[in-house]
Amino acid sequence: MLEIKNVHKSFDAHTEILKGIDLKINKGDVIAILGPSGSGKTTLLRCINYLERADSGTMIFDGEEYDMHAISKSSITRIRKKTAFVFQNYNLFLNKTVLQNVTLGLTSGRKMSRSDAKDAAMDALKRVGMADRIDAFPHQLSGGQQQRVAIARGLAANPEIIYFDEPTSALDPELIGEVLNVMRHLAEEGMTMLVVTHEMGFARNVSNYVLFMDDGKVIEQAPSKEFFSNPREERTRSFISSILKKGES
Repeated sequence: MLEIKNVHKSFDAHTEILKGIDLKINKGDVIAILGPSGSGKTTLLRCINYLERADSGTMIFDGEEYDMHAISKSSITRIRKKTAFVFQNYNLFLNKTVLQNVTLGLTSGRKMSRSDAKDAAMDALKRVGMADRIDAFPHQLSGGQQQRVAIARGLAANPEIIYFDEPTSALDPELIGEVLNVMRHLAEEGMTMLVVTHEMGFARNVSNYVLFMDDGKVIEQAPSKEFFSNPREERTRSFISSILKKGES
C-alpha cells in the first residue's frame, strides 16, 4: 500500500533528523512509532505526508513511485486526498462549529456538495461519538472531544490511511481513554493507521507492528507481540523499561 525507502531529512548542515528510514505499510496495518523525544518520529510522519519536504527518499504509494524531495505539488495533492492527518493539538477552527470544522475541508478542498459533505460529516461524527455536539464550538468541548472531532474530520474524507501525531499528548490523563477507544474501534474496522505515540498499552494491544526510533534511525521493528515480549536490542529494552516505570509511578 505504502512504502518509503532511505528517507533523509536535515534542518541545518549540522542536524540530521532522519538518517535513512525505511518503512512498509500494508492495508489494514496499525503501526505504532515509538521512541524518545527528539528521535525523529514526528518529522518522519510530516515527511510522509509532505508537511515537511524530505531531503531524499523514495515513496511508493498505491503502485506509483515518487521522489520525496522532487515530488510535484500536483502529486502531493493527489496523495493527500487519499490520506488524513490528526495533529497533537486538534487544529480546529475556533470560530466554527463541530459540523463546520468537519465539512469545510470537504467542500473547499474536495469540492464536495454541501449536502454530501454534511452526510459524510455526520457519519464520521457518529463513528467517534460526537454526533450530538454538531452545533458546539471548540471552546465548549473538552480536549478529548476536540480530538475526536479532529479524527472525524479525517474520517469524513474517506482516507486510505490516517496518520496520528501523538494524538493524546495534549490531553489530561482522564481524557486519553476516550480518544484511544475511538482509535481502537477504527483498528477493529480495518482502518490503516500510522501512529506516533507514547501510549504503550495502545502499541502493545491495538497496533500489529511497532517501529522504534532513536537518534533519527530505526533501532528495531517487529510485530507488536514480539516487540514487547522479546526485544532484541538493549536500547529497545531500556526504553520500554523506562516508559513502563513512568507509568507505574
